[in-house]
Amino acid sequence: MTTRYRMIQVGTGGQGNAWCARFLPANIADGRIEVVAAVDTNPEVHINAQQHLGLPPEKCYTDIERAFDENRADICSVVVPPAFHEAVVDIALAHDLHIISEKPIADTLSGSVRIADKVKRAGKKMGVTMSHRFDQDKTTLRKELRSDRPGAIDYVVCRFTCGLRNFGDWGAHFRHTMEEALMIEGSVHHLDIIADLVDSNCESLYAQTWNPKWGEYGSGSQGHVMMTFENGVRAIYEGAKTNASGFNGWAHEYVRAECEHETLIMDNRRIERFPYRPKQYSREGQGEEIPLLEQSKWRNEWLIAQFLDWLDGGPPMATNVEDNLQSVALIFAAIESNRIGQPVKVQEFLRIAREKEERIRA
Repeated sequence: MTTRYRMIQVGTGGQGNAWCARFLPANIADGRIEVVAAVDTNPEVHINAQQHLGLPPEKCYTDIERAFDENRADICSVVVPPAFHEAVVDIALAHDLHIISEKPIADTLSGSVRIADKVKRAGKKMGVTMSHRFDQDKTTLRKELRSDRPGAIDYVVCRFTCGLRNFGDWGAHFRHTMEEALMIEGSVHHLDIIADLVDSNCESLYAQTWNPKWGEYGSGSQGHVMMTFENGVRAIYEGAKTNASGFNGWAHEYVRAECEHETLIMDNRRIERFPYRPKQYSREGQGEEIPLLEQSKWRNEWLIAQFLDWLDGGPPMATNVEDNLQSVALIFAAIESNRIGQPVKVQEFLRIAREKEERIRA
């Protein structure tokens, strides 16, 4: 039996508008969510909640404390820049709410660890919307890799390249002024996708990030990452925001999985298989196309439904905040690797961050 949950939407501009216009309505139509209020510090974007969610102006707030005090709710979203996630989580927990948040958990590993710990101590549930992992093409590729047909995975290559080099090209301006924009706002999805496809935690990684002179970013608009996983699989990642031309942008990433019996290629939402053929060469476009899986919800719509299923007593969603620390650890280990010019052991890196926060809290 499903429950209808009262929700406060925190963030109605930028990605928050996408929540209002696309992600929430399908779950509202299913009778699973009732949005009782919305919050954004910019009153001009309240119109998004009013138009798409049917909220009256008096239920749209610039003061988050007032919104939470005046509206009884069960859950809240966190759709604000990562640097403000922890403050919203603190208010939500103070009001005894479950939380579903945009990625990453926070803008630092220490903040992410603190949030996961606070949620656990409060006895609440928090999910993180790693939307691209749950897109149609990645889900189809994941199913193929989990089947017996390809055999063991040897290594994975992932490419994400964009021509968004000018200020404002990548949507919200904070992405152009923050440090390590690619890793925190982009690669957080792609490294997460790689780890999910290989079905293992990352053991170590080596990364380089940089910003070419023509990239109008604070730092780190380009990056390369080499990864080794605990199950022995290796991966190579190329990420770029400031190329002359983009070839594999958002939702159109390139992934090649080299397996024992097959090579699987996903490119611009098309997946094909190339069985082992000794002493022969193949070209992309000549393989056997794999039909994409079909279902009614993908990405954030599907993740919101998974979160609600979890609240209804189902198993924890795959991107629950505790498990999602693995994804956050990847991007901050990559940033650290670039800083020190050496590989980073990811699990040790995460363990040290946890222990440091435990000492501070004690």
